[in-house]
Amino acid sequence: MFHGNVSLEIAEGLKLLRKRIDAAGIPPSKLDETLNIATWNIREFGKKRRTQAAIHYIAEIIGQFDLVGIVETRDNLQDLQRILPILGPYWDAVYSDAIADPGGNRERICYVFDSRACIFNGLAAEASPPRTKRGTEYLSDASWWRAPYYASFRAGNYDFIALTVHVRWGDGIAARAAEIQGLANWIDGKIKDKTREDIDWIVMGDFNIPSRQSAAFAALTSTGLTIPKALLKDEFGSNLARDKRYDQIMHFAHHGDDFTLAGGVLDFYASDHKPLFPDLTKDQFTYQLSDHLPLWVQINTDIDGAVLDQLIQRKRGV
Repeated sequence: MFHGNVSLEIAEGLKLLRKRIDAAGIPPSKLDETLNIATWNIREFGKKRRTQAAIHYIAEIIGQFDLVGIVETRDNLQDLQRILPILGPYWDAVYSDAIADPGGNRERICYVFDSRACIFNGLAAEASPPRTKRGTEYLSDASWWRAPYYASFRAGNYDFIALTVHVRWGDGIAARAAEIQGLANWIDGKIKDKTREDIDWIVMGDFNIPSRQSAAFAALTSTGLTIPKALLKDEFGSNLARDKRYDQIMHFAHHGDDFTLAGGVLDFYASDHKPLFPDLTKDQFTYQLSDHLPLWVQINTDIDGAVLDQLIQRKRGV
């Protein structure tokens, strides 16, 4: 992390922010053994140029992880391009195209990752809804307001696909649940496809799910996606008030119970934004950092033993 010759105010803000980061208890990742993954909705990231302080604070937060799926990245990549040099030369980004119509808010999905911990495997694409034949054409029966974006990565010997979404807010929970159900069905079909790239998927982002008791959450888990055990606690709300589960990290449990080792929320807000931005209102603060908190999980990428066990079972015909 290279913050350079920042002002006294930014240096003091970074020192305070690091205390709030320490309170999150994020364990360090280990090369080829563990990977720290986060999802973060950074409010209107790139729509309006952020202050220098905000850029350094956002970089400091992202730098706590190895791979971050950023939601609400806008078509203008100016702020992303300011953050990457602070993170350092090993950091890179893969991002989707912007959605041009107002329904998509000109948003992108962006993956920012430390190439020392994980590498981009080559696949990056927007999810396309299934099509059916109508006359001589094949057309989609439904669409997503903002296309989910997925990319393949490798950490050590662990290959996986990360998929990040920003689900519609819409007219109510029923509309969200319908969109999420379509996504769950699509992921299920990809995993069962004979020519699939991988069966290990990390699915994350802003699902606009208010709680795990909602119809939207039932739709999300209907085809086998599960919450990592480290994120099962109800207090892991990712809005500033910590009482809503809009953001989620899910996976298909192909590995053992030790696949997820830790998880939680990084609360940079801590019920008081003034120490970081003393001259801003709370609402203005959310446009500098965000109105969402990063949700994170540490996964175990040292799967060599599990792979050997599976091989032995196949050879023995178990």
